[in-house]
Amino acid sequence: MWSYVLSRGFCQTVAGVRGRCYPTFASVLRAFTTSSPKYGETSESAPSASVVTYSQLKTMLSNRDIQLFDVRNADEYLAGRIPGAVNIPLGNLEESLKLSPERFQQLFEVKAPGKDDDDIVFHCKSGNRSSKALDIARRLGFSRARHYKGGYSEWAEQEGK
Repeated sequence: MWSYVLSRGFCQTVAGVRGRCYPTFASVLRAFTTSSPKYGETSESAPSASVVTYSQLKTMLSNRDIQLFDVRNADEYLAGRIPGAVNIPLGNLEESLKLSPERFQQLFEVKAPGKDDDDIVFHCKSGNRSSKALDIARRLGFSRARHYKGGYSEWAEQEGK
């Protein structure tokens, strides 16, 4: 919407000829290259490349090709968890991802994730907190991180727990 308004304003002030408005190359280019979120779009509706499905998660776990981080609270984690998941509550995630690799391994007893790792997956109960975790990780430079949108709820249902 704003790209249209801005392009119209630019068009009218720069390319007005005899009371007519002719689109300039810049205004047309801006209209097609400026993206804005669609109604209701959030990082939860992130591109599918950043979302891991149940079957993908199962494969990654069986191949031991995953760094799975559970961003639920400790009590939720203790009540039930996906095998191999490391609990880092969402409120502690940013500071934890900023730790040195040595300190991270000391605290969580797993190798620290690297910014270029493509096997980092966050999960929570239903996908909301893991989506926020993904945003935090991406902001910190973990550009290939993903999240399991179905969360522990879907996992428990699929596993019959």
